[in-house]
Amino acid sequence: MKALIAVKRVVDANVKVQVKSDGSGVDIANVKMSMNPFDEIAVEEAVRLKEKGIVTEVIAVSCGDAKCQETLRTAMAIGADRGILVETSEELQPLAVAKLLKALVEKEQPQLVILGKQAIDDDANQTGQMLAALADLPQATFASKVELAGDKLNVTREVDGGLETISLSLPAVVTTDLRLNEPRYVTLPNIMKAKKKQLDTFKPEDLGVDVKPRLKTLKVSEPPKRGAGIKVPDVATLVDKLKNEAKVI
Repeated sequence: MKALIAVKRVVDANVKVQVKSDGSGVDIANVKMSMNPFDEIAVEEAVRLKEKGIVTEVIAVSCGDAKCQETLRTAMAIGADRGILVETSEELQPLAVAKLLKALVEKEQPQLVILGKQAIDDDANQTGQMLAALADLPQATFASKVELAGDKLNVTREVDGGLETISLSLPAVVTTDLRLNEPRYVTLPNIMKAKKKQLDTFKPEDLGVDVKPRLKTLKVSEPPKRGAGIKVPDVATLVDKLKNEAKVI
């Protein structure tokens, strides 16, 4: 079984981003970049399936500029066998990424496609669902457990009321939630090995995909600062303020 894993290069989760002065976006100049945490979970799950003998090859895919090679090398250090970079300087929106991944799914013919449920930069939570729709594949989102049962894939997913287990026919698309696994620590020997692994580069036009943005960001702004709290003398005053000032009840 071949597994295709999508990984995205994002601002490191520990960095506090700043909005640009013109409100056009977030300033990412000279900030630490890392693999999207949900994608790291996706790579880890694929590697674990390979270690169990279920998956035979793990292919990591990233879309973006040349710096995304660092993210792919990290994925290969975790255990991916090879990497594919779709290199472009265009701003990539979820639909464009889904189209690129669909083209690679048709090219590589994987039986399993795993993505993080969302990226921590735009929080769109769209790419996996769009890919499944475009490629006409069954999907399981927010996966907290993945098991192969014969020719079916059983996925336990988190829903508002608790847990839901669904059975998918392969090939299929799965998006990962935080509780699926804990990614391993990447060791120096594996980082060195990753530098020798195969990394292929394509352009969007090589895959026949138009990645021009369809959405325009009008303004980016920081959330308003939270006001200071106050003390109230009794429950009646609290209820009155919640009802007449905060208007939440």
